[in-house]
Amino acid sequence: MELAHDFNRKPIVLIVDDSPDNLLLMANLLKEGDKYVIKVANNGEKALRIAQADPPPDLILLDIMMPGLSGHEVAQVLKAEPRTRDIPLIFLTAMASTADETRGLEMGAADYITKPISPPVVLARVETQLKVKAAADFLKDKSDYLEQEVARRTLEVLAIQDVTIHAMASLAETRDNETGNHIRRTQYYMKVLAEHLRDHPRFRHFLDDETIKLLFKSAPLHDIGKIGIPDRILLKPGRFTPEEFEIMKTHTTLGRDAIAHAEQQLGMDVDFLRLAKEIAYGHQEKWDGSGYPEGKAGDDIPISARLMAVADVYDALISRRVYKDGMPHEDATRIMVDGRGTHFDPDVCDAFLACIDQFQAIAARFADSDHDMAQKAVALQFISGSE
Repeated sequence: MELAHDFNRKPIVLIVDDSPDNLLLMANLLKEGDKYVIKVANNGEKALRIAQADPPPDLILLDIMMPGLSGHEVAQVLKAEPRTRDIPLIFLTAMASTADETRGLEMGAADYITKPISPPVVLARVETQLKVKAAADFLKDKSDYLEQEVARRTLEVLAIQDVTIHAMASLAETRDNETGNHIRRTQYYMKVLAEHLRDHPRFRHFLDDETIKLLFKSAPLHDIGKIGIPDRILLKPGRFTPEEFEIMKTHTTLGRDAIAHAEQQLGMDVDFLRLAKEIAYGHQEKWDGSGYPEGKAGDDIPISARLMAVADVYDALISRRVYKDGMPHEDATRIMVDGRGTHFDPDVCDAFLACIDQFQAIAARFADSDHDMAQKAVALQFISGSE
């Protein structure tokens, strides 16, 4: 990435005066030494056209008393427009009173020179203002460069973060009887629920734009703890024994602890990891307190976990597995409604019902293919046969 300003080119000086003699005098004076590119304008309108063109002048020497637009009016236009406001102006005029000079400087002029001029003084002041302008351009370009570099690096970090999250989540999914599309579906279900509830009195304190983005980012880690569950339990096609179920329930704690460990390694608190811990640990809790791992009830369950509970259960009901067919949407919806106020936060369940068309669209968009299911079946058969 290069800085925008070319510091090797000659500075451009625009001279504005309605007198041909004055234009010739100033042009010849500034041409000495071949240090500058000189442009001239004999009226205010032409001066504005040159100032607004590419490349813009680095300095403008501006007469005040001109027919048409006066120097004051030209200065007002230049200072009002973002493109030209930073071009330094030097008023070069016969208006020599203190009040005139004060007015010119108050209008934003960098300097004020009265006629008749002293050539050495004019040259010195022009050179001074161009040095100031060059330094300001350098600092501005450096600042713009740093801003762009920070933005680029931030995008890189976010992209790496997203890839890492999905890699971790997909690793857990490869050991589960679910497919990677389950990650995507629950992620988008969560987003739909959160956006629907963002203005709800019970949730608006929590569901702002940034939090909804973080929920979407952290949702794929909800079952990361399953990577610590033995295959004989995780891939079992039938019902768990009570002992097996107790082991399976530990995936919530394993997930939270794995994310907490990653956070400790970073040495700082990270918002999306905080939400990921809540979701991983609490998404199996139930509104009536009959869930796990802590048996929390009602508003004691984090909002993030309550949203995931609805997303996760709905997806589990409608999804095919190697040992079962997916449930028809209508049947799954009836089960979700039956769980309102027992399994699910009533308001979150109502949001699900209000957004049911969006849920179905997400399910269709990220549907499991026959190839996905065949791969899972082969993996399950291999693991089952090896034990």
